[in-house]
Amino acid sequence: MDSKQWVESLIKPVGITLNGNNDFDIKVINNETYKRIQLEGTLGLGEAYMDGWWECEQLDKFFYKLLSSHTEEKIGISFPLILEAIKARLFNMQSRKHAYEVGQKHYDLGNDLFTVMLGQSMAYSCGYFKETDDLDSAQFAKFDLICKKLNLKTGQKVLDIGCGWGSFAKYAAEKYGVEVTGATISKEQAEFAKNFCKDLPVKIYLEDYRNLNEKFDAIVSVGMIEHVGVKNYSVFMQTAKKCLKENGLFLLHTIGGLKSEEKTDPWVDKYIFPNGMIPSLKQLTTNMEGVFVIEDLHNFGIYYDKTLMAWYKNFENNWPVLNNNYDERFHRMWRYYLLSCAGAFRARSLQLWQFVLSPSGVKGGYQSIR
Repeated sequence: MDSKQWVESLIKPVGITLNGNNDFDIKVINNETYKRIQLEGTLGLGEAYMDGWWECEQLDKFFYKLLSSHTEEKIGISFPLILEAIKARLFNMQSRKHAYEVGQKHYDLGNDLFTVMLGQSMAYSCGYFKETDDLDSAQFAKFDLICKKLNLKTGQKVLDIGCGWGSFAKYAAEKYGVEVTGATISKEQAEFAKNFCKDLPVKIYLEDYRNLNEKFDAIVSVGMIEHVGVKNYSVFMQTAKKCLKENGLFLLHTIGGLKSEEKTDPWVDKYIFPNGMIPSLKQLTTNMEGVFVIEDLHNFGIYYDKTLMAWYKNFENNWPVLNNNYDERFHRMWRYYLLSCAGAFRARSLQLWQFVLSPSGVKGGYQSIR
């Protein structure tokens, strides 16, 4: 069969029609799209969209239908995927040498972009929509949930590994009276966080997690271990334990995959999160063995769909201002990123986990907070 027939054989069983009338159908503008997808897999699909070779009215629905039917598994091996696998096997792409690359490529894109997209909270992670439909409220509810899970008390010292723009540090310092030390590998995040947390007991450092060497009452890491990589999970866990007091708690918040992988999606690696890797439950818990006691595990990945759709709405609503600094290819790239991820979480092919960990087990047991 030719490339068009091959693409059609993948999408037809899940109800997607080439040039159909449904909002999740794809409209092919350049017929070279088919060959590009067949040869380059997900990288070709994403780049063809960025180049305007195909359109879809509702990308989130398109990806939901594809991923809930595991269509991506039928695409097979492409050259970009082979390169990702070889790179992951031969090299430590999350070593100290590469640690700051994702900061420069992604998080340093521009605080103008992230400020309008993330909203008042400046939180770049899954919100907790249990009792609200509002993005900011959901993010502050997530911060409060973390503080309660860690049982934070006034005057305690807290380490935030991967502190982002300082949003959790600000909340914890203001609402719980704790002192927070935050570490990030993004220069733009560090500068923003210092101003965001001005006049609060918050210290922000531009620092790789492997260089941390101070004791804290509690540690939090939200959406950062996705940049650590399987070759470094053991070092990450050992570093966290080294920095945690014996009676302290460590909350680890991370996106999670259903299968153990050592590679990432080629399109995501090239355009969004270089050297990133989504951990599996097995990969994380294997590296927790002998280091931490798992006190609690909470999955609220279903809320990431709502979070991403809210970010997308903010992004699109503010595009008339953002397009002064970003071109149309970036616009399409960012739309593709947010909506493909929303579809993935809606299909439950991606999860969101919060672990509560202790060095030796909480005496009398840990009371789970929801």
